[in-house]
Amino acid sequence: MKKAVFPGSFDPITKGHIDIVERGMKIFDEIIIAIGDNTDKKYMFSKEKRVELVKQTFSTYDNINIKSYEGLTVDFCKKNKTEFIIRGLRNPADFEFEKSIALTNREMTGIETVFFLTSPENSFISSSIVRDLIRNNGDYKLFIPKGITL
Repeated sequence: MKKAVFPGSFDPITKGHIDIVERGMKIFDEIIIAIGDNTDKKYMFSKEKRVELVKQTFSTYDNINIKSYEGLTVDFCKKNKTEFIIRGLRNPADFEFEKSIALTNREMTGIETVFFLTSPENSFISSSIVRDLIRNNGDYKLFIPKGITL
């Protein structure tokens, strides 16, 4: 059984995140969506709210688990007996950033990172853009899962 972790802050979850998870399900039997905190970020939503929104989004999926965590993603992976990390790439800058982390993780633990290029229709969506739309009363609902309330 192949299991992967899709880590992120999901502040908030977007249609781009859903795209990556659904494509990952074609390869992995189980995906753990791991909601963490990055000390370099200021969050709009509490971790509890982010977990709630992700659970609402994937409530009908049997092979997706949602968990929160602190610390290193690779430690979370080892604790959950997972050998793969999923990451989405929107652009070359994402790749350069993620490549360094992936190589470090593999060197430290042997955990492999699997990259998915975002679908063209989602390649411009980021949680940062959605947060900016929310702050400025823009139509953010175009970019988040249907049915969730922020």
